[in-house]
Amino acid sequence: MNVSELREQIIGPTLKYLGITSSVAEELLLGTAALESKLNPLCQGDDGLGIYQITPDQHRQIWDQYLAFKPDLASKVRGLASQHRFLQDPDKELSWNLSYATAIAWLIYQREEIVLPKHSEVHQLGQLWLKCFGKNRSSDKSERRFNGWLTNYRRSLAAA
Repeated sequence: MNVSELREQIIGPTLKYLGITSSVAEELLLGTAALESKLNPLCQGDDGLGIYQITPDQHRQIWDQYLAFKPDLASKVRGLASQHRFLQDPDKELSWNLSYATAIAWLIYQREEIVLPKHSEVHQLGQLWLKCFGKNRSSDKSERRFNGWLTNYRRSLAAA
């Protein structure tokens, strides 16, 4: 799947399903996938799952500390997950279900009550990534990855 397909077939429809219609939100998730993807050498050794490298701990926090208090949203997100596999191993859903992983990635941002800029600006989107995804890593690694955000974001959008 190329970058355009990821945006058009997964990210955009998933956000729309969640009631979010923002090209900036799409670009934020696209940049997050570009940075967090195992294709990025800066990611090697991380313990996250799927294209957003969401850790099992982050996944549980979204369910236990965020969605537990938003039953309608929780029901929508659960609707993206598989019927039986989710019950057996919910974390695996992050690895193979791109729509579900996209929804959880978005909720990681939403839980932090981020304010999206009106227009896509790479540095501002990178700051949002750093606040929501980079904070769980060492500061040295976060800074390297922030610089990687800028590089990978530009590269992924150029490919779109």
